[in-house]
Amino acid sequence: MVTRINAGKSLRNALHYNENKVRQSAAVLIHSKNFAKDTGELKLTDKLGTLQHFAAQNERTKVNSVHISLNFDPSEKLDKESLQSIADSYMQKIGFGDQPYLVYNHSDASHPHIHIVTTNIKRNGKRIELHNIGKNQSEKARKQIEKDFNLIRADSKQRQQVYDIKPINAEKVIYGKNAASGTKRAITNVLDSVLPKYKYTSLPELNAVLRQYNIIADQGSKESRIYKSGGLVYRVLNTAGDKVGVPIPASHIYNKPTLKHLEQNFQKNQVARRPHMQRVRNAIDYTLATKGRITIDQLQNYLQKERISLVIRQNAQGIIYGLTYVDHKTQSVFNGSDLGKPYSANQLQQRIQQIPIIQQQKPQLTNKDNISSTNDTTLSNTLKGAIDLVFEVEKETSPLAEFDERKKKKRKRLFH
Repeated sequence: MVTRINAGKSLRNALHYNENKVRQSAAVLIHSKNFAKDTGELKLTDKLGTLQHFAAQNERTKVNSVHISLNFDPSEKLDKESLQSIADSYMQKIGFGDQPYLVYNHSDASHPHIHIVTTNIKRNGKRIELHNIGKNQSEKARKQIEKDFNLIRADSKQRQQVYDIKPINAEKVIYGKNAASGTKRAITNVLDSVLPKYKYTSLPELNAVLRQYNIIADQGSKESRIYKSGGLVYRVLNTAGDKVGVPIPASHIYNKPTLKHLEQNFQKNQVARRPHMQRVRNAIDYTLATKGRITIDQLQNYLQKERISLVIRQNAQGIIYGLTYVDHKTQSVFNGSDLGKPYSANQLQQRIQQIPIIQQQKPQLTNKDNISSTNDTTLSNTLKGAIDLVFEVEKETSPLAEFDERKKKKRKRLFH
């Protein structure tokens, strides 16, 4: 079971998100707790009125909306009663057992999941502390519930690929019924998985990830109204990379993945991704040192085996002007130059062209087709030697190397 907790300032938005899903036949209200009426008798005014009544007991607290999702393995077939019991157990364990809450069973993703809407303001006006609730109370509750209900553990090896997101089917979005709502639903599912997990530091880096799933975050042209107002829309891409379907404004998506929100992620991700740079460098260096004469497309294929997507940017003439590396293992994104000059588009192409010079000295490596067993921060001595050769070739053929050589000869004449 995977848990997500989103705290916000609008109970109305959290409730309407789920009620809209119900109207779209993508969700069902299956349970409620601590309301004056039974679940089947609750009207929208009853739901919102009760939640807002609790929140009104503490008007100083602006963040009073709590929206939780509990996500289960696709192989788990949980009936209504089981989901109700899991929701009650979870809410009790994280300290929300006495709060009014609504439980919605959603059917708009490949895995079963429920959403819970509640408030962190108690009947007496006291506030339930949300700081670190995910790491502390929620994590303990998750592990215990997995044991109590015999659920597949979120941290088990069996679950490593359970929630891999699938690319959006552009044709299905275009030709399906309710195209706008279908596009929004498909985009939201991808964004919910990508935005909080991947470490990107710019919009192009984020788009390098989203393109893997046939989505792009679009600011429009510099002359457009969207760009000038700092807006952002999300678009579906077809197999040719063209924008299709209905554009969805970021402000219309529940988690509000607006440009302002993303820019906050850009700053914190600068630090968060830093420890993972060396793994990508090692994967590139290893491939260049052991695979012989290869093209940039072949390098792309080799890196894919290490769960690293190489996104190539090129102009209409086919000239490559930029590279972005998406490491799906560490969920980190790097523009080529961020890893260092040798990994930028221009330098990497030069390195590939120079590889044949050292092929006669190519070392025999014991694990040449997979670096997964290689330590991510260090390379074997043999591999280091091979990579040193690559850089030695660069050094010897560079203008700086020739300049240094002339300086040495001049100094030698002075002292003799």
